[in-house]
Amino acid sequence: MKNILAGLFFAMLWASASAATKIGLLDAQPFVIGNCRFFIAGFIMLSASLIFQKSRLPQGKEWQQLAIYGFLNVTLYLGCFVLAMKKVSAGIGSLSTATNPLIISVISAIWMKRAIKKGELTGLILGILGVAIATYPLLIKSYASVDGLLILATSMISYSVGTIYYSQQKWDLPLLTINGWQVLIGGVMLLPVTFLMTDWENNHYTVRFWSSVFWLVVPVSIAAVQLWLYLLKTDAVKASLWLFLCPIFGFLYASVLLDEPITTYTYIGTALVILGLYVAQREKFQSKSST
Repeated sequence: MKNILAGLFFAMLWASASAATKIGLLDAQPFVIGNCRFFIAGFIMLSASLIFQKSRLPQGKEWQQLAIYGFLNVTLYLGCFVLAMKKVSAGIGSLSTATNPLIISVISAIWMKRAIKKGELTGLILGILGVAIATYPLLIKSYASVDGLLILATSMISYSVGTIYYSQQKWDLPLLTINGWQVLIGGVMLLPVTFLMTDWENNHYTVRFWSSVFWLVVPVSIAAVQLWLYLLKTDAVKASLWLFLCPIFGFLYASVLLDEPITTYTYIGTALVILGLYVAQREKFQSKSST
């Protein structure tokens, strides 16, 4: 029951990032929201790391590792994501996020120079097809744009590359310390873009804006990530099952909070993405059940 509750809360919180970002965009520019989120989250995590874990400062090559990971996982991934949310619906943002495991599996195969498994390729094709079908009516009704989808795709690819890069490095720092520094460094690298591309007169630091930033920092960046790490530590194969719920919660939030349309295309597209996730990871499920 404890694992089930952890999985449900993870899916609910992780899927809320797109809707929370869209709400924040009603009052502020994309990169302003991003930088506020990164600096606050980084400060909280590093403070907790220094006070409670008595962690040391990074040294030598560790700064380079953190900078590369921060650029891929924060500057490029979350920077593009928050920018894309200005141009696409929250539901599509959540659905696209659910395709990350599919992209990671294929890029990982290329990175490790191994043959791409049939299930991985089939899953990725189903995932892309599902996003395309769910997006089709939203493009017609101006809930999404082609350039927004391209920015979103760049975001997903960057996250996938960042995840693989992280897994290939030897880290000698606590996880909280790594996350704190990579978020903070990633935010610093985003600052020049923020100053160049932000229309400062259109930023209104209202209660709604700060509520959005708070939600992105605490429930999403901190709570959801900690729940995900707990699930991975408990059972990595079963943990991936909870990703299947993220698109469902994402479209629910988009409909209730933002009045975005849910159509037959939405159901079909979401079903294909979930099917793609299952097909891509079916071998893991089967090998787990046979042991």
